[in-house]
Amino acid sequence: MENSALVTLIDRLRREPHETEWLEFKRNHYEPELIGEYLSALANAACLSGKPRGYLVFGIDNESRDVVGTKFDPYITKAKGNQDLLIWLSTGLRPNVGFETFIVEHPKGQAVLFEINAAWDRPVNFYGTAYIRVGTSKTELRNHPEKERAICNGRTDWSAQISERATLDDLDPEAILKAREQFKIKHPSQSGEVYDWDDATFLNKSKLTIQSAITNTAILLLGKPEAATLLSPAVAKISWILKDAENKELDYMHFGTPFILQVDRVLQRIRNLTLRKLPGGTLFPQEIAQYDPWVIREALHNCIAHQDYSMHGRINVVETPATILLTNVGSFLPGDVETVIRQDAPLEIYRNPFLADAMVNLNMIDTQGGGIKKMFQKQAKRYFPLPDYELSDSQRVAVLIRGEILDEKYSALLMERSDLDLWTIILLDKIQKRMPVSHDDHRRIKALGVVEGRYPNLFISRRVAKLTGQEARHIRDKGFNKQYYIDLIVKLVREHGPVGRKKIDELLLDKLPEVLSEKQKKDKVHNLLSELARTGKISNAGTKNSSLWQLRQDEHDFNKGD
Repeated sequence: MENSALVTLIDRLRREPHETEWLEFKRNHYEPELIGEYLSALANAACLSGKPRGYLVFGIDNESRDVVGTKFDPYITKAKGNQDLLIWLSTGLRPNVGFETFIVEHPKGQAVLFEINAAWDRPVNFYGTAYIRVGTSKTELRNHPEKERAICNGRTDWSAQISERATLDDLDPEAILKAREQFKIKHPSQSGEVYDWDDATFLNKSKLTIQSAITNTAILLLGKPEAATLLSPAVAKISWILKDAENKELDYMHFGTPFILQVDRVLQRIRNLTLRKLPGGTLFPQEIAQYDPWVIREALHNCIAHQDYSMHGRINVVETPATILLTNVGSFLPGDVETVIRQDAPLEIYRNPFLADAMVNLNMIDTQGGGIKKMFQKQAKRYFPLPDYELSDSQRVAVLIRGEILDEKYSALLMERSDLDLWTIILLDKIQKRMPVSHDDHRRIKALGVVEGRYPNLFISRRVAKLTGQEARHIRDKGFNKQYYIDLIVKLVREHGPVGRKKIDELLLDKLPEVLSEKQKKDKVHNLLSELARTGKISNAGTKNSSLWQLRQDEHDFNKGD
């Protein structure tokens, strides 16, 4: 920060009430151990007070709040073992939530400012001991178990926290103008008043600020690029990365604040090609874009709204020739996507409720529970694969959006059966992607006559295959009857035996149903060999791990006699 901003901050802190627990003034230099204890206490007190940071200021009288000046220089002061003070303090704080140190040239004298981020989820310890401020006293946190529990259980809304250093000058005028335009769209009844409000009034009414105080949300959505440092240690960055089909990185670009403008700039980087496809039931090719811009924008807005900014990660948009992968850090609070779609209702909890409310007011997201469902519906109307959510990592949410048709039978079925509900479409999408469905869901879609096959290996039905000219693909999916494969094995063993398992796999694997995985195909071959051995047709002249299959002697003699 510039010195003028630091002076403004110190003067603002000097006006705070004397009993403020997240703020401490000292006339002069303290021992290193006491500085570390105060940093622990102030970080924990800031958490309990709902403040983003705690402050320790040297060169200020704690009673009068007058600037008295100090010669303390934290950058040259040594701590235990002749270590540099700041490194020693940083090493002792666990978890290290991050702190910054400034020497401030105040008009009335030099001051030193320590600014530490609030504790998050668990208390901040200093070399093994956690401290807390109670009134104007510093004490060990273990003496106040109720406060320790509150820190562990009381996650604050990061997005609603006030940025003590920020002013209206830190917000981008173009972003504010864009916010006004979006507010008008979302609130048409107030459209006549929006441009009569000054910036402070508009920001309060759109719930970006709190009584004109600048919040983290305001900086995130409307802040100038350089204002992103006010959010530290949180990271406000969207990274677009372009890769080829072999996963080789070709290009990249990073986008910071203001996010309300950057989302469209990210979309401009994505190569949304025009595809020509032949829908079932028509002879006329239809041109269609790879991606629906609304779907990409909604997914990216969800990343912004639900990012866990305490994890200091960035939002990634990875583009390949046929897919776009969007990721954000933090768990998926609803648990699973299917629950969101089935309930079709607003989420009960939000990670960043203040940010979510502001994005609703600016027409960026919809908190009525319909955003994700609408993404699925739009993809289905375009006859494209539905979004894939990857939630196996509890600290990361990833959504893959495909810009290609995987199975023309699936697309043709959606064109033909406009009566199918979204849940049935989701099940059919799983089938085209070779993903498992439950027994109940299998029975449901089988009753509709749109799939064939035995559970769990299902495929789109013969009727749909005929409509799309994919009769051959249908036969490959369906496979042949068991006797066909048995006859092939016997013929191979009779004419070329003894033969190993590798040769039998070479004969059969590409003839088995394409809906089977590689493992399922090999299991199928194993079962066929076991049946032939059990019925006395063939025998293993090798070992269990290195089989050599041949006709049984009586079969061989019989065939030789022929």
